[in-house]
Amino acid sequence: MISRRSILASAPGMLAAWPALAASAAPAPYGALPTGRQLRWHDLETTAFLHFTVNTFTGKEWGYGDEDPNIFQPAKFDADAIIEALAAAGMRGVILTCKHHDGFCLWPTKTTDHSVRESSWRSGQGDAVRDLSAAAARRKLLFGVYVSPWDRNNPTYGSPAYIDIYRRQLTELLTGYGPIFEVWHDGANGGDGFYGGARDKRTIDKRSYYDWPTTWALVRKLQPGAAIFSDVGPDVRWVGNERGIAGDPCWATYDPVGANGGLASPGDVRERESPTGHRHGTHWLPAECDVSIRPGWFWHQNENARVKTPAQLTDLYYKSAGRGANLLLNVPPNRDGLLQSEDIAALHAFGDYRRATFSRDLAAKAKVTASNVRGNAPAYAAANLVDGRANSFWATGDAVLAAEVVFDFAQPVTFSVIRMREQIRLGQRIDSVAVDRWNTGTWEPLATATSIGPRRLIRLDKAATAERLRLRVTQASASPALSEFAVFAEPGDAVR
Repeated sequence: MISRRSILASAPGMLAAWPALAASAAPAPYGALPTGRQLRWHDLETTAFLHFTVNTFTGKEWGYGDEDPNIFQPAKFDADAIIEALAAAGMRGVILTCKHHDGFCLWPTKTTDHSVRESSWRSGQGDAVRDLSAAAARRKLLFGVYVSPWDRNNPTYGSPAYIDIYRRQLTELLTGYGPIFEVWHDGANGGDGFYGGARDKRTIDKRSYYDWPTTWALVRKLQPGAAIFSDVGPDVRWVGNERGIAGDPCWATYDPVGANGGLASPGDVRERESPTGHRHGTHWLPAECDVSIRPGWFWHQNENARVKTPAQLTDLYYKSAGRGANLLLNVPPNRDGLLQSEDIAALHAFGDYRRATFSRDLAAKAKVTASNVRGNAPAYAAANLVDGRANSFWATGDAVLAAEVVFDFAQPVTFSVIRMREQIRLGQRIDSVAVDRWNTGTWEPLATATSIGPRRLIRLDKAATAERLRLRVTQASASPALSEFAVFAEPGDAVR
């Protein structure tokens, strides 16, 4: 948790971002606060997953670990084409399954023979991690790594020796491929496997075997800007399902508990609490919503006709990113080493929808008045809600927990999406809001919402027209500090 003193002590950096704070008393931060790496992660909103390994060629979802490395033969592999399709969908980052449970490594690691180095693909000189990280950098997408802690190939899995191997693999990835924005740890831990020919079952104590604090300290040392994902964070939590849907509400604060009520760890968490988080949790631990564009996580030819439609992707966007989480959409390359044409078509349409919808904020020129402004200071004026700047915000006096803001458009505007953002550097302060429209001389209820946090999108059932809107903060745990209120019109051909 970050204190108010630590925020103000960050001058001149923080005061440079919020110049008005030097002259006016800022609201005291409330509750758990995001770190710098978490703030950068929140800004991404949508990222892509690439599940790609020997499973792509065997047709399995979980490889056993006994695969011949030569089966990995993506003859037309084109990292730039893959990244270009993801960028067209508006993805801002991409995470690659550098090693899945089968233990096959997509880079020429020195830790195992179960890797591309032992494959005849590109004469043993191939490196899918290198190519995709470089392509992402060229397209200005951030790059992240998934490294399964379970390894069904390695003969030492289950012993202390494997933990050293796992950390050496992480070290290779975190030192040889440029900046990493996220390190992703799956919760699958132990079971049947090849294990170097032993073909047995390895059971581990997932609460202690991996010694996660030491591994996370290694990540912090090698890639201090990287967010670490697992069921329990420490930076980003799993949303608790693989359907890509956050809870409503979805609080950014969360105190994970083990399935049996004890200490939580990756693979051992009370999943029913993960979608919503905890309103007054002591850790800033936002949710990431992972989901595949297909029924499976790896490419299977018989699923080419079962790709999610643009309308389904759009609905997932509103139920994940629209609830303050981030959407992590899996788009698996096929056996050629390319994205399937059906997947690309859905991605492009999804990107076109978002660009068409969010390119113009219809509230940007509204006249804005509030029932209360903190100290009547311009630094906290209601007009800050529509100025397009992330670091400005409207705030009320400390004792004011319910307030309203009126937006006068001067002429009727038609819209179907409302977007709000809190100034989360000061914590998640607002519990619930309502939006009303002025209609024939009276205020008419239009929409309500609970958690706001880094982002809240309200998609109306049908388009509404209004000359004036009213935002009411109906409940708050601390004086509101809201940085944005925006309204948008979906394209006329949008399909729900």
